[in-house]
Amino acid sequence: MASEIHMTGPMCLIENTNGRLMANPEALKILSAITQPMVVVAIVGLYRTGKSYLMNKLAGKKKGFSLGSTVQSHTKGIWMWCVPHPKKPGHILVLLDTEGLGDVEKGDNQNDSWIFALAVLLSSTFVYNSIGTINQQAMDQLYYVTELTHRIRSKSSPDENENEVEDSADFVSFFPDFVWTLRDFSLDLEADGQPLTPDEYLTYSLKLKKGTSQKDETFNLPRLCIRKFFPKKKCFVFDRPVHRRKLAQLEKLQDEELDPEFVQQVADFCSYIFSNSKTKTLSGGIQVNGPRKSPS
Repeated sequence: MASEIHMTGPMCLIENTNGRLMANPEALKILSAITQPMVVVAIVGLYRTGKSYLMNKLAGKKKGFSLGSTVQSHTKGIWMWCVPHPKKPGHILVLLDTEGLGDVEKGDNQNDSWIFALAVLLSSTFVYNSIGTINQQAMDQLYYVTELTHRIRSKSSPDENENEVEDSADFVSFFPDFVWTLRDFSLDLEADGQPLTPDEYLTYSLKLKKGTSQKDETFNLPRLCIRKFFPKKKCFVFDRPVHRRKLAQLEKLQDEELDPEFVQQVADFCSYIFSNSKTKTLSGGIQVNGPRKSPS
């Protein structure tokens, strides 16, 4: 029953203390009590890119996940908010908001890689949030995806020779759907003089170079990993919601005070997530509920 869920706000699921990631027992207790199938949506991206705003919208609330308004990252670890699914009766929507990648205060890319890997493995829909266009810098920041195989295999196999992307087909079966959200997007969506949809833009951006140089391989690797690991991909672009000086007040502003294009884009994003995000399943098609979900 949906009445089992009484979370009035988010709770820390994975604590990040001095670079160590630990599961929060209180959050695990809440997860373990859920008997309904779970739809799990996780969002990852650089800090200060507006991840928490989208997650609050998915929760149907203006406040909840901490937005923050300074250059410091507010979210630490992975925070969880379980709410009744608005479109799937008898299902629970589990929202996972992760701490921002690339926080200069951490200075630890390995810690970021584990946050990224956990978000992928826990979710049924994985949202990657970034600012601006899909350029080489954005792809370089997605190098975390190239480490996924290493991270997973290091726990399951001591054979270092097995961690090649080409041998990773077994992982694809439990990888989530991939959604790339591009914030403050200001360019015209077109290539070679032809208009593109956001999905076509993503496909265009994931094209591989045909060369065999080290530079070509570096260019291709994150693209190859996204194409290999995430068979189902979606892209959304968002205008800037308000003038930069008002961004700090974003959670206090009414929709009428925001750019109408942005409001519609957020509504389209939420509608897609609600309608298309699948139930989290294990190998063999077993649907995940609380007792199966809780990490040990």
